[in-house]
This record gives sequence, C-alpha cells and structure tokens, in this order.
Amino acid sequence: MTTTKTTTASGQPPADFDALIVGGGMVGAALCALLADAGMRVALIEAQARPLSLEAWDGTRVAPRVSALSPVSTRLLTRLHAWPAMEKRRVTPYRFMRVWDAEGSGDIAFSADEAGVANLGHIVENNVTLAALNARILEHPNVTPLYGARVEALQTSPTGRWLTLDDGRQLGAPLVVAADGARSALREMAEIDVVEDDMHQHAVVTTVRCERPHGATARQAFVDGQPLAFLPLTVNGDERYCSIVWSVTPARAKTLEAMSAEALGEALGEALDYRLGAVEVRDKAYAFPLVQRHAQRYVAPHFALIGDAAHSVHPLAGQGVNLGLMDAAVLAEEVVTAFKRGAGWGDVRLLRRYERRRRADNATMLALMKGFKTLFGSAHPGVLLARNVGMSGLHRLVPIKRVIMRQATGERGRLPQSCR
Repeated sequence: MTTTKTTTASGQPPADFDALIVGGGMVGAALCALLADAGMRVALIEAQARPLSLEAWDGTRVAPRVSALSPVSTRLLTRLHAWPAMEKRRVTPYRFMRVWDAEGSGDIAFSADEAGVANLGHIVENNVTLAALNARILEHPNVTPLYGARVEALQTSPTGRWLTLDDGRQLGAPLVVAADGARSALREMAEIDVVEDDMHQHAVVTTVRCERPHGATARQAFVDGQPLAFLPLTVNGDERYCSIVWSVTPARAKTLEAMSAEALGEALGEALDYRLGAVEVRDKAYAFPLVQRHAQRYVAPHFALIGDAAHSVHPLAGQGVNLGLMDAAVLAEEVVTAFKRGAGWGDVRLLRRYERRRRADNATMLALMKGFKTLFGSAHPGVLLARNVGMSGLHRLVPIKRVIMRQATGERGRLPQSCR
C-alpha cells in the first residue's frame, strides 16, 4: 500500500531518521553499521528487491566479482563484527605479490614480511562481504532497511534533506548519503558534476583452476600493455583456484567473452606464460567497461557522497572497495563525533572535514592508476626500457618497496579509529 509522510507546519516532512543512506552495497552497508552502532537511527534504501544473506551463500560456486581487501579494511570489518562470518565462508589471504612486464624483463616481487604485516591482504568475493555486513545491520534495532525502493526526488530544507520514494513515501533526515554506485542517480539529483575518464578498456572477469597452486601469491602481468591479474582463491582447501581480471580493449573483451572455456583457458595460460601451468576456466567470462570518475565535490549541505558515487578507479591495484570503505569510516567518524556532542552532523562545514580527509587520497590513487595505464600501454622502445629497468631496480630497493607496500596495505595518513 502506498503511504505518504505527513508534513510539519512548514510543509516539510519530519526528520524520522538521523541519516538516510541510499545504496546497500558493501560501502553503504558498512557506513550503516558504523552509524547504527553509535546510536544513530538509520534508514538504508536499496533498489534490489532483497538483501544477500549468509544462509543463501553457495560455497560450491565462486562469485565472479572479488575484492582485494587490505589489512586496514580487514580491521574495519572486524570492528563491525562481519569478519568472523566472512572467514567461515571464504577468504583467501595472500602474502606475496608478483608484478611483471610480459613485453620485457621488468619483474618486481613484494612480500608481507618486507611490509611488516601478516598478510598483504585477502581476496574475498564481494557477495561474502556484503552478506556478512547485511547480517549485522538487518536485525539492528537502529536500522530500517528499505529494499526494493527507488528514490524519485531529493529535496532540501534548512535543517536537512528528504527523499521521495517511488511508492510515494517521504523520508527526512539531517543527513543523506549517496552510496548508490558509479552512475549515482542521487549525485545527479544533488547537481554534483563528475569528471569522467574513459579508460578505453573492459575488465573481463572469470574463475579458473590452475595446474599448480597459487602459493598465496597475487600475480599481475602486463600483456601488450593490458594488465592481467590472477588473484588467489582457496576453494574447499584447493589452492589452485584464481579469480581473473583482465583489462583489455573493448574489441578484445568481446573476443574473450565469445571463446569456449578451453580456448579462454589456453589464452589465459599463454598470457601468464604458464607460470601456474595449464588453466581450466570454471565459469563464464563477464565483461564491463572501465571508466574512472571523480565527483567535483563530495559534500553539500546535509548531503555526502561515498564510494563509487564519489570516485571509481581502474581495478589495476584492486583498491576500489578499500577506498570506499575508508570513505565510510572517515565520514562515520566525523558524523558520530558531532552526533555525540549534539552538534549539527549535517552541517556542510563538518562534512567538508570528511571531504578534506578523503579527496586527496582518492585523487592520488586515480592519478596513479591512469599513470600506470599510460606507462604500460606505451610500446615506445624508450618507455619499454625505462619501465623494465625501473621495475627491476625497485625490486632491489627493499626500504622503498616497504614504503610502497605500507601504502598498498592502506596505512596512509590519519586513519579513523575504527580502522586502527
């Protein structure tokens, strides 16, 4: 039944919630848990008809989309009591990383020991992370989950924002957060412009089983300037599985998608120079376009962007979800501090503190990914020589490698308390 919220004497709907989060993916769910645990009343609005659940998780099939969760992200998920449930399903730690240029001699290796950490990260299916976060928030007394709901309008009042949903309901709060992805409809409603950089590549993803075990090593080869990642997965104790992310031209992506499993496995094995032996494809190949985006601003009065709604990055370094989770943690820290003090947590001056803490880090990662693509995408002999000499030289400089690895593990800048 369609219901409409009654209005106050000013003609505005009352603030039923302390915060409204639009988008129930991993980043939106993490923010929801952080705010709710601090005592805030939160509504989570998600277009999908029903949430992913741990009970529905099928451990026999590997989901095609995975993330390389950094140790800092792992600490956040542990703080949110999601990590134990994830470990019971499937998480694969990796202690080593190997990167090489298939067109030359450049080769560099990283290890957890050099970085001074137990693991460089964990490869985890996105469905596992989201289902574990859902288990935390769906029964939370401070959370009102609204699935199968779409936002039709975003409106502003002097004290907050309110949303009109597609069933006519109106919800108000001092703060509205857009976590609705790279093509954020809410960002558009808030009239926040975004800078787009088409990478002219598609990411092809699938799951494979190799002849030899992965050895807790994430591998990335630059093949004709196009990065191919073999991300380690352990399935029912079998360490020969990997999740594949191959960033290729749109035309090459169509060719790979159309290949038989046998032909694709042969192409993947050859591209990796058979370092893991023969490759058997265990799923169909999926392709999606790669476009880097960065919102020109993250905040407005009573409004904030997080995750892919604020920035989307090339999957080259596997940092996308880590950046988004850090957005959630930093925004929550700023908002909760104001909430507990009785200050205006939707005040744009407060929200700009979140923007200042996150924008530079995100912009740096976006620039690095574009730079890597340009560097490895060049076939110029001088560039080829420089990058191979540079990679091989860096491999021998352990102190510099240690700094790079600390950055890659998320140990950058002033971390929020939830990530320490």
